[in-house]
Parts: sequence; C-alpha cells; structure tokens
Amino acid sequence: MQAMDGISYEYRSTQPEASHEYLFPVIAPLLKDLPAGSSVLDLGCGNGTFLALFRARGWKLYGTDFSPTGIDIARKTFPEIEFFLADSTSPTGDLLERVGPVDAILSTEVIEHLYDPRGFLRNAHKLLKPGGKLVLSTPYHGYFKNLMLALTGKLDKHFTVLWDHGHIKFWSRKTLTQALEEAGFTSIQFAGAGRAPWFWKSMVLMATKQ
Repeated sequence: MQAMDGISYEYRSTQPEASHEYLFPVIAPLLKDLPAGSSVLDLGCGNGTFLALFRARGWKLYGTDFSPTGIDIARKTFPEIEFFLADSTSPTGDLLERVGPVDAILSTEVIEHLYDPRGFLRNAHKLLKPGGKLVLSTPYHGYFKNLMLALTGKLDKHFTVLWDHGHIKFWSRKTLTQALEEAGFTSIQFAGAGRAPWFWKSMVLMATKQ
C-alpha cells in the first residue's frame, strides 16, 4: 500500500469500543445468511475487535484502517485476520488487487468522521461483488432525539466539538439513505441500535450492490 499522510487515530488498547455491545446484536442477524467461505471486509476496522466477533462464521475476514497504531494492534491481537493500512476514501485499486471483490462490507461508527463520505461509499460499492451487502452504522439523529438533547442541555456533549478529529457529519436516516442511493446502492434497510425507539444511540443501514 502507498504511504499516507494526514490525520489518524491513536489506538492504545486491545479492548472493544463500548458501541460494540449494542451494535453487534443488530448487525449480526443482518448477515446470518452469508455462507461460510464468504469474504468480508471491515472498512475502518480500528483495532479489529468488532470484525473479530465474526471469526466463528467461517468467513474470510479482512480489515482496513487509516490508523497505523490500530492496524498494528489488530495484527498482533488477531493474527488469523488479514489487516491492511489503507484510507477508505482513496482509490480502491490496491485493495481490489489484494482481496478482490468481497461479499460483504462492514463499517461501524466511521462515516461520521469522514471529510469525503461520498468517496467512501463509492469505494465500498466498487469493492463489493454484484449482490454484495454493505452494513454500516453511525450515530442516529432524528427530530425527537435532537429535541430531547436540546431540552436537556446535552447538545454540546453530543456534538463533541471539543473532540479532536471527532464527528464532523451528523447523519439522519434520510440523508444517509440519499448518500447510499447516490453511490448506486439499492434495497436499503434500517434498524435502530441502543436505547428506546426514536432515541437510538446509533442507526444501522444495510444496502445492496445490484
């Protein structure tokens, strides 16, 4: 892979993210029909802990991330999974050469950090086989949740403006669906994750490449 410049996260732990606890029960059933031997790529895999939850499925697992420390931890912790240092918004030629088109792509809590989410979704589309599935999650935003955040004075904390390199895109179901459709995806499914309906912590969307 070519050398990369720019902002990346510093990972220091092999522990899973707190979001995995409520995302995995929603995401795992969406891929229950994916047979053993399928190829699955995690775009923005961090330290690899979420992708590793699927090791028992018998899939060929690949993970990419822009963070050198994340990839280093992932390789040492999960040597049976192939991890690559890569920018998910850059051209996909290197990844296609190394892993080929894949059956499914995972991406959890990544797209809200990206300056070029359209490029990310176009790349995901290119990396999938026809009929392949993209499953991604991002913090949920909707009228009732946003109103509650405003009424309880928690908007500053929620929008994390003091978090260096934190969230820069705040997606709703409508806007993320539109971006997926622009990238060529169809058959888009929605599910909430964490907390009560309409106040979800995150949303999960699954989309298909025709």
